[in-house]
Amino acid sequence: MNKASLIEAIAGKTNIPKKDIETVIESFEETVILTLQKGEEVTLAGFGAFSARQRSSRMGVNPQNPEERIQIPAVTVPKFKAGKNLKDSLKRKTSA
Repeated sequence: MNKASLIEAIAGKTNIPKKDIETVIESFEETVILTLQKGEEVTLAGFGAFSARQRSSRMGVNPQNPEERIQIPAVTVPKFKAGKNLKDSLKRKTSA
């Protein structure tokens, strides 16, 4: 499912215009990004938590020249941890 089909699905369930749904989703994305940039976490109870984690620097191999070692710099990456309701709903679906 992509963003457009998500908007359509939510609009169909709520009878809210697609344009309003699009505005809400874009605002949600923007708010999550800004919160993570500040080093904070966004938690949606039962659904999951978005956070930013620091990945330390490490040595890697140049794929174009496997004998050459390269330094991969440290970077901040997004992380999502699924909540209990989300995990449980997926467990029920696969075990059925």
